[in-house]
Amino acid sequence: MGGCLVALVSSCAPVEVAQPPPPPPTTGQAPSLYEWHPEGLSGQPSIVIDLQAQRAEVYIGGQYAGWTVVATGKEGFGTPAGEYKILEKVVDKHSTLYGRIVDADGNTVNADADARRHSPPAGGKFLYAPMPYWMRLTWRGIGMHAGPIPRPGSPASHGCIRLPRAFAIQLYETVRIGTPVRITR
Repeated sequence: MGGCLVALVSSCAPVEVAQPPPPPPTTGQAPSLYEWHPEGLSGQPSIVIDLQAQRAEVYIGGQYAGWTVVATGKEGFGTPAGEYKILEKVVDKHSTLYGRIVDADGNTVNADADARRHSPPAGGKFLYAPMPYWMRLTWRGIGMHAGPIPRPGSPASHGCIRLPRAFAIQLYETVRIGTPVRITR
């Protein structure tokens, strides 16, 4: 894997890629959702997302900068593996397809609504899902953004890569249009 990552972050010159440390031992505390240590690192960022592990690793200039749990596409909404680049960044984005439906009193009547198939009741509304710190990977609607990770280690999205909010903010500030993202099975 190291050789493939080097190809993503360098042109001709060989680059030594630091291997990530093993996960910390469990101590009875709630497990951390991410670690972020970019201090002193410089160069182009790159991201590797492992669909099986539901984990992303970030490298800066080929050096390991941190990891995070992610929630990718649940059954029927798979996140596509492949080589991507960040195409767009939007701080305050909302889905154009998914969200929740509330009735006239504001009570949720469908927490996982699809605008193509579900309509709100009379007086109700369709509330499109927020996708803050959006980093688009495909023009078909796949990207990385802050969002709920209800069961760390398990897919939960409609195909996007959800990140813990605090990590999403830091990643958003680090990456730029063109940052390479590799999604593996």
